[in-house]
Amino acid sequence: MIETFYLPGRVCSTAALREIASKATTPYTLICLKPHIEWVYLGQERMVQVMQMTGATMVYADHFSKVQRDNVQSTIEAPVIDYQIGALRDDFDFGSVMLWDSAKLKALVAQMDTDYEFAGLYDLRLRATESDKGTRGKVQGTELAHIPEYLYYEIEEDTRKSGEKLFDYVDPRNRAVQVEMEACVTAHLKRIGAYLNPGEYKPLPEADDSYPVTASVIIPCRNRVRTIGDAIRSALNQKVRAPYSFNVIVVDDNSTDGTVDVIKSIHDDKLIHIAQDKTWHAIGGNWNVAIHDPRCGKYAIQLDSDDTYFDENTVQKFIDAFAGLEPEQDSHSARYGMVIGTYQLTNMDGDILPPGVIDHREWTDDNGRNNALRINGLGAPRGFYVPLLRTINYPTTKYGEDYAVGLRISRDWRIGRIYDVLYNCRRWEDNSDANCDIVAMNRNNWYKDRLRTWELIARLK
Repeated sequence: MIETFYLPGRVCSTAALREIASKATTPYTLICLKPHIEWVYLGQERMVQVMQMTGATMVYADHFSKVQRDNVQSTIEAPVIDYQIGALRDDFDFGSVMLWDSAKLKALVAQMDTDYEFAGLYDLRLRATESDKGTRGKVQGTELAHIPEYLYYEIEEDTRKSGEKLFDYVDPRNRAVQVEMEACVTAHLKRIGAYLNPGEYKPLPEADDSYPVTASVIIPCRNRVRTIGDAIRSALNQKVRAPYSFNVIVVDDNSTDGTVDVIKSIHDDKLIHIAQDKTWHAIGGNWNVAIHDPRCGKYAIQLDSDDTYFDENTVQKFIDAFAGLEPEQDSHSARYGMVIGTYQLTNMDGDILPPGVIDHREWTDDNGRNNALRINGLGAPRGFYVPLLRTINYPTTKYGEDYAVGLRISRDWRIGRIYDVLYNCRRWEDNSDANCDIVAMNRNNWYKDRLRTWELIARLK
């Protein structure tokens, strides 16, 4: 009833899938991404049973992971998440076992008209969801069905912490893979009617003369006593040429570790300290308070409370990108709704960490906003045209808030890029994403998938 085939990971060729489809002679085809799988008793039978009940094209399941660290093996739960129509990222985790309906698998492979070297499996599973096209409001697909039961064990080979895996998708060494994945998702968006044509943008709102400064550096923080001083000094050390000006707005969200004392110890007329009330704000809510403050400038430029700017020219480079290269070219409007710079990964001492400089050169003016639905982030540091941002606002959440705003802007307005290094993204033990457990990673990934789902529905309209 079941034939098993092995693929060495999610990155595979179209040719490999054609070979599997040609050899599949049983009703169900099991594709394994790891060579060593141990089944829970009747685990395979349960997958078949769910497929028969649901009529799914493919089913996948929660599992256990056997991890070897320091010569000690432990078994941990490794749940996965439900697939949504917006789960377009190419690294969606189905686990290492996927059970396919063989007839549907053969039909899908027959439709695959592009020979990919790396994006074969990505192409296959995107095509498996395309019967959902035009179904506005449908969130969870039935073609790829998640079984929330632990049905097998896999041997975990990548034992890096979550923070060490975070930047794999932008590693320049993976550039050829990323090019193919972008081509694949672009073709998918065209097939389902969610592709955005190049150059079709709405006009940006005009800015009036009420902005007290040209730009504001926004630093939201909570319990960052160790790093907030470095961040503030990095911002205050910026140099801008006349007639431009800037200030620094620090929004403290009820810190209890001495962060406020550090903020108050820095005396500079350009520094504005906003103390939040006791209600829920998170990073997104702190941004909203800053951009709606009457002291905020026409451009709002991000600086996280544990990072620093690369040098004293970051703010000026953002102003140039928004307003024009020379002061006389400035106007009440801007060229972009958002501008994104380039950052480098460092430790707390400033030493470069791999993969080093992350510039998101995969972004193109023509197709970046389509590819934005595939990748998990648009880059940093981010700058915003405040007259536009005040009409959109941030979601009141502590994760994915920047991605949500970036997706929304990309649908209707241009996003500019700066490929000079502007920002030191400092990795340390207290980063919010330094070592998330599987539950936290699933929650974060599910939320970003939901953001993509809402955005996809909007684009389908």
